[in-house]
Amino acid sequence: MYRRWVFFSLVICIGLILTAGGCQKTVLDTGAATRPPAGAEGDTVAGSDLREEDLAGQASVDESPVDEIVMADGTVMNRERFINQDIFFEFDSSVLSAEAQAILKAKAEWMTRNPHLNIIIEGHCDNRGTTEYNLALGERRAEGVKRFLLDLGVPDRRARTISFGEEKPLALGDDEAAWAKNRRAHFEFD
Repeated sequence: MYRRWVFFSLVICIGLILTAGGCQKTVLDTGAATRPPAGAEGDTVAGSDLREEDLAGQASVDESPVDEIVMADGTVMNRERFINQDIFFEFDSSVLSAEAQAILKAKAEWMTRNPHLNIIIEGHCDNRGTTEYNLALGERRAEGVKRFLLDLGVPDRRARTISFGEEKPLALGDDEAAWAKNRRAHFEFD
């Protein structure tokens, strides 16, 4: 009788903790059903055979940031990579390359898993062309990136754009190597 009372009390306490949000479980939907390996046991509570999901009725979603996720291709996306991985463009173009699209898919997935973060997409250009033209081109680049993210399910309210044209170069110089680094969309957290 004593063991049943202790077990029942433990189950009630854990249920209250889960309900109060003190012990939330992060659920990451990768788009594919995942099962534990054959023979693997589920989470147990105090040596019982009850799973955590049995106690809570369903797993809760954690609102805290998911700093690091492993993408389908095996790469890792985190805050630092999100900010430091720019999208680069060809000369006088705002067309997203296949590589840029792959990077943006990873960024969209990371944003989906971090719904509390908003971003600023900066459009940049090299120093060729007039100031007005480069500001317009930078805007087309930033808006193109935003449009692609919106198509992947990122809500419009979570991303805003700004164009700096040629005003904030990443690389100084008047050669193709410097120009290529400056034709970009850069990301910051809002």
